[in-house]
Amino acid sequence: MKVGAVIITMGNRPAELRDLLDSVAKQQGPAIEVAVVGNGSPLPPLPDGLRTAEVPENLGIPGGRNVGIELFGPGGRDVDVLLFLDDDGLLPSDDTGELVRQAFAADPKLGIVSFRIADPETGVTQRRHVPRLRAADPMRDSRVTTFLGGACAVRTRVIQQVGALPAEFFYAHEETDLAWRALDAGWLIDYRSDLVLHHPATSPARHAVYHRLVARNRVWLARRNLPWPLVPVYLGVWFALTLVRRPSRPALRAWLGGFREGWASPCGERRPMRWRTVWRLTRLGRPPII
Repeated sequence: MKVGAVIITMGNRPAELRDLLDSVAKQQGPAIEVAVVGNGSPLPPLPDGLRTAEVPENLGIPGGRNVGIELFGPGGRDVDVLLFLDDDGLLPSDDTGELVRQAFAADPKLGIVSFRIADPETGVTQRRHVPRLRAADPMRDSRVTTFLGGACAVRTRVIQQVGALPAEFFYAHEETDLAWRALDAGWLIDYRSDLVLHHPATSPARHAVYHRLVARNRVWLARRNLPWPLVPVYLGVWFALTLVRRPSRPALRAWLGGFREGWASPCGERRPMRWRTVWRLTRLGRPPII
């Protein structure tokens, strides 16, 4: 089973990127091919033998990763599985690649595996990095309904069947969009605590556009993927949760602007999931209303 890795970088973390590349190169088993995308910036000096691309403007996280996928041929067809890794992450264990191969070889319906993200100094996994509602125990493996975009493995047949990440999202919820399409096509998604990416603990709100894009993309996610009766329920629940969390006034203003933008702007192709998939998500513990 051939494994590749896609890493996007904006050129501002060359030391961290080199450490990540070293950790990928040290993996047991057949060598993992690596594609590095300079997302709106020139690439720093890199080891020989990598697949590389430089795009003139920042395409966002999903757009940059899509460029990386295509470096492995249309839909990533040169490999069987692609790792998506943040450029400031690190694989602390040298058996991660082998465990990924074993997982996909053992279950032909497994489409995506979400890794556990842990702070390298404290070992703590932030609650938001456990892709399920009952997230108190990050060491518990489970079937899930979404995944962590910067620490995951995706079978390339999933991408070839349901399409790539939604580039128009730029940042936020692109993983759930792909996950819902994969689940609707019959694929499975696992969260594995033994597959670890070290990554410094951060707040997603560090990004200036966080609140606007989170709200806009939440609306797009619903409009693209949910049966129409569930769209107002899903968005109503998230609207209420946002108010309950009492964001600051500037954050709420940005969130409301993004919410309006999500309704007023094109969201891409609409492919509503089947009601059977709605029931499947519900049985997995995350009905698509929250």
